[in-house]
Amino acid sequence: MDTVSGDGDDMVLTPPSKALWAAELPRAAWTVATWWRHRPALAAAPRGDGRTVMIVPGLFNTDRSTAVMRGYLNRIGYRTSGWGLGRNRGVRTVGVEAERLIARVESLAAAGPVTLIGVSLGGIMARLVAHRRPDLVRAVITVSSPYAGSPKATNVWRAFEWLTGERLDDPAVVLRSDAIAGPLPVPSTAIWSRSDGLVNGLICHDAAGHAVEVRSGHLGVQLKPEVLIAVAKTLAG
Repeated sequence: MDTVSGDGDDMVLTPPSKALWAAELPRAAWTVATWWRHRPALAAAPRGDGRTVMIVPGLFNTDRSTAVMRGYLNRIGYRTSGWGLGRNRGVRTVGVEAERLIARVESLAAAGPVTLIGVSLGGIMARLVAHRRPDLVRAVITVSSPYAGSPKATNVWRAFEWLTGERLDDPAVVLRSDAIAGPLPVPSTAIWSRSDGLVNGLICHDAAGHAVEVRSGHLGVQLKPEVLIAVAKTLAG
């Protein structure tokens, strides 16, 4: 897999290869078809402590895309919620500073800070909330979220611009992205894969937080049993 070009100070992270990109749909289908095999391992994961967890979906997805993860975490002992904001179209949905998402987190935090789990773009948004309102956030878990490098090291940056109406070279967007990538004021874990076909896995984690590498594509990553178990272990850690 080609993830970088150049060497030394000239090293530039690149998007995943066309082969990995083409393999995304077959890999997602395989995950669904073989999910049943992993039930014993899923059942053996650490039990939850009843805390409130919100899961933020990825680009152009809704809470339906995280139903399996939410159901699993509910079964092992967490109070899990979707984000309740409909389809994720970036700032068009949550506001430039994630105002609508922050309001949603605030409504869930009456009994204490909320743990945020974000898938892809949802993880970037979760990090923004944690930077803006750390008093509301207990911890952040990102899943295949390309927050730690150039968005152009992905195969979806044009789709992002089209769906959100934001241009990645807009100085305001660059400034916000740099702030999101900064060390969080709450504990963080980044779940990532070097075989991701849509985003370069190397921009999905950093040295400031804990990182867990998995073997997964991007589409349906939130359904992957290995990812669900990694999330359960992180929550129990």
